[in-house]
Amino acid sequence: MLSVENGVVRVAVEVNEACGSCASRNACAMGQGTTREVVVYADDALSYAVGERVNVAAQQRAGVMAVVLCYVVPLLVLLAALSLMVALGVSEGVAALSSLAVTTLYYAVLGLFHKRISKRIIFTINKI
Repeated sequence: MLSVENGVVRVAVEVNEACGSCASRNACAMGQGTTREVVVYADDALSYAVGERVNVAAQQRAGVMAVVLCYVVPLLVLLAALSLMVALGVSEGVAALSSLAVTTLYYAVLGLFHKRISKRIIFTINKI
């Protein structure tokens, strides 16, 4: 537990423990590194203390949504842009670079909506 405020708890998650049994841990950005900070919105936030060990869990749909937004949609964007460029008769090199640029633009837009998306990913917290 890093900090406790009114309704907000910031927790340091040890990735090796949290992601050890997950099959996607090598492909996931959360699985890289040793510690990540997670913000949990909890009505009983003031009942926790800094330094206390807790369990943090995310709903399964949050993981599915993250995979779709970070891997599936960008792949579809990349393939659609590449197909469009090739159909327009653009050279393969320019088509490849253009589709990469469009995919990069997708990730930039995704970054702009980070706060809105993070509100849909709900973490729960429990005392150990």
